[in-house]
Amino acid sequence: MARRQLLKEMGYEFSLMSADIDERSIRKEKPEELVMALAEAKADAIISKLKSTGQLEGAEEKLLITADTVVVSQGMIREKPSSKEEARDFIKGYSGSQAAVVGSVLVTNLKTGKRKGGWERAEVYFHDIPEEVIDSLVEEAITLNVAGGLTLENPLILRFVEAVIGTSDAVMGLPKALTEKLIQEAL
Repeated sequence: MARRQLLKEMGYEFSLMSADIDERSIRKEKPEELVMALAEAKADAIISKLKSTGQLEGAEEKLLITADTVVVSQGMIREKPSSKEEARDFIKGYSGSQAAVVGSVLVTNLKTGKRKGGWERAEVYFHDIPEEVIDSLVEEAITLNVAGGLTLENPLILRFVEAVIGTSDAVMGLPKALTEKLIQEAL
């Protein structure tokens, strides 16, 4: 949802497609390498889907944008939590601490096949997060669908954010300046 909002803010017309990949089967030790590998796997899967349905034949110049985000906290890479218990552990780990958000963007020109990608890192520093707020956050459906179990724009968590080093759009999963640069390079 955040990436959709950011692309709208950037003024782009777009449609959404699911990559339908098993993200947990792709492993890398460095978060920067992991998010790039995931964005590439998503692009490959979507291109394969487009080819199999004949949607790439005679394609005009269209761009495919794939992205991925992870959170690094307490020395561990945090992806989407697999359970409410894991989400609770993630959020407790942020309380009174910090987390780094590492996100990738990969732009593929569907006509030429040219790909340009990169990643960006931002840091979020948190005040102590009370248990009742953690409980409320864990009960929200979105918690299990976002990297690290949190969205920065959530009003429940926003008041406990002490500082963001980097851009909020990078934390939200699509750094605008990087995306614009990669779009221009892919064209």
